Amino acid sequence: MNTRLNYVEDWLLLARKANWSVTKLADLCNVSVRTMERHFLKTTGKTPKVWLAEQRLKRARELLSEGSSVKETAFQLGYKYPHHFSRGFKGYWGYCPTMQTALLI
Repeated sequence: MNTRLNYVEDWLLLARKANWSVTKLADLCNVSVRTMERHFLKTTGKTPKVWLAEQRLKRARELLSEGSSVKETAFQLGYKYPHHFSRGFKGYWGYCPTMQTALLI
């Protein structure tokens, strides 16, 4: 599959511009969501939704480590509600985001 997606250099930058949305990411790349799904499955073994969620939560961990509060981090990463962020963070990392900030002390 030789598509323009093979030439994207900074997926994380695009993901941030797309506000962690598969549809917006596909729009930025000028492809359909289905084409984006096929590309991600082939290159990462994951759907774009899963990949974006992982990258978002990895970025959250970085922000918390840099001293951002849970609420600031949630809103900076586009979550409508901090508790949605907290639930996703705990599901991925296995501990609450407040524990990440406690690890800094």
